[in-house]
Amino acid sequence: MPLSMANAGKPNVIKKVGGREETRKFLENLGFVTGGTVTVVSETGGNLIVNVKDSRVAIGKDMANRIIV
Repeated sequence: MPLSMANAGKPNVIKKVGGREETRKFLENLGFVTGGTVTVVSETGGNLIVNVKDSRVAIGKDMANRIIV
């Protein structure tokens, strides 16, 4: 399922990062790599705040839909 549908507070393993090449590289640089763990902290208006690699990152719903957990 896409990260945008994940429950807050529950760790999820990233199965796939989709999108164009530059989008995937951008997300990989933020720590969204296949096999990595990501936890949704909160959701506001479709935008997500997530914990990934000991950092909090805010991403939009369109980006979250490209991350499959």
